[in-house]
Amino acid sequence: MSELPLPPNTPGSLQGILANMTPAVYQSLKEAVALGRWENGRKLTPEQLENSLQLIIAWESRHVPVAERVGFIDPSRGKPACKV
Repeated sequence: MSELPLPPNTPGSLQGILANMTPAVYQSLKEAVALGRWENGRKLTPEQLENSLQLIIAWESRHVPVAERVGFIDPSRGKPACKV
């Protein structure tokens, strides 16, 4: 049975989570993703990693200038050389 989507701005919905997410929580998520572990040392599961990245990207789209967001590629720098 599939889950029904939550109405916008309810506590468990993406919009609700983002509305209540503090800069401290954002920083904690970024650190956990970068290290692959939570502050308590437990490893992030693949699902936690995916959800954390989605939250980071969504939060940044509301609070961080474009050039400072995760994954930003500066178009003025030209095409990066890729050595494979």
